[in-house]
Amino acid sequence: MSMILTGRERRKRRVRKKITGDVQRPRMSVFRSAKHISVQLIDDATGKTIAFASTYEKGFNGKGVSGNCKTAKVIGEAVAERAKQKGVEAVVFDRSSYRYHGRIKALADAARQKGLKF
Repeated sequence: MSMILTGRERRKRRVRKKITGDVQRPRMSVFRSAKHISVQLIDDATGKTIAFASTYEKGFNGKGVSGNCKTAKVIGEAVAERAKQKGVEAVVFDRSSYRYHGRIKALADAARQKGLKF
């Protein structure tokens, strides 16, 4: 029996089959919705999350949560700082099924500016 995949699921699989994360270079996986954005650094060898930042967090509530590039930039900076605290210098960027523009690009650029390499 074959599985029927949506366009988003096909794009996600196409991107994921080319990248994997490990201890030295974890996978930086991005999720976005209409209102929120979240990113996590994942070690695929153990299946564990190393660092995480999201607009869903309690401390982020007062910072004007909305689905815009300004918010994505704040999240990108936050995950880069948390990664550096854990000793992570370089990552593999996993944009999932999203195009590399708008909020995804703003998040990636902010993380790069804070010193994360990818």
